Amino acid sequence: MGSWRLEIGKMALYITFPVAMFHYFNQPELFEEWVVKTRRELYPPENTTQQREFLEAIQKIKAKQEADRIKALERSGG
Repeated sequence: MGSWRLEIGKMALYITFPVAMFHYFNQPELFEEWVVKTRRELYPPENTTQQREFLEAIQKIKAKQEADRIKALERSGG
């Protein structure tokens, strides 16, 4: 069997190793680049020209639907 010094050394290793690993791997510099890259993949920055074209297409569709409704009302009421 080991002496008390060996037991103290083992206990120090059991306590120090997890604390040291937590401290080392919990540094923001180590994973900040990965987080930013992943966030940009999941939520890409908005493309303003594409969004503007999309809104214009919606407005054209709504205008056409409104014109069709007006024509239908004129036919049925007039």
